[in-house]
Amino acid sequence: MKELRERIEADGHVLGEGVLKVDSFVTHQVDPVLMEQIGRVFAKVFAEAKITKVVTIEASGIAPALYAAQYLQVPMVFARKSKSLTMNEELLTAEVYSFTKQVTSTISISRKFLSAEDNVLIVDDFLANGQAAKGLIELCRQAGAHVEGIGIVIEKSFQDGRELLEAMGLKVVSLARIKSLSEGKVEFLEEDA
Repeated sequence: MKELRERIEADGHVLGEGVLKVDSFVTHQVDPVLMEQIGRVFAKVFAEAKITKVVTIEASGIAPALYAAQYLQVPMVFARKSKSLTMNEELLTAEVYSFTKQVTSTISISRKFLSAEDNVLIVDDFLANGQAAKGLIELCRQAGAHVEGIGIVIEKSFQDGRELLEAMGLKVVSLARIKSLSEGKVEFLEEDA
């Protein structure tokens, strides 16, 4: 996606090997125009997949997932990283390790929001080692839902997340694929959409 790539080049900051900071438009401050464009692309790519739910993980995946859900005209469900007092019903849970934060979280979704009738599109902001997506896939499988594909805003292609997900038989669509973050520079591969 040309607009996303240009924005990464203009406003992204390489903080070292493997770390790209995009907090001015994705992960802290959110550019709603860019997120709307991203959501539209995901909806177009998965238009024929009969998606019934878009699933993400809090917090940075919510904006692109919500716009994808809007264009697909389906609900968006996000996995919580901490249980709230109002989540007293049966929960689907999975463990997820965060490379960036270096912590393991238990993510959860209320069982009432995912079922065996659902065809799911998983959307997330980053794909590195694939652990967040793997956790979301586990939640969907616990519910009996079918994962149709995974939409990723920014993929770190030099890590093994894509291989992990494709080995599970899943379609991965990344809008910006990063080949390298060496020497403070972002080097791209050709994106999927």
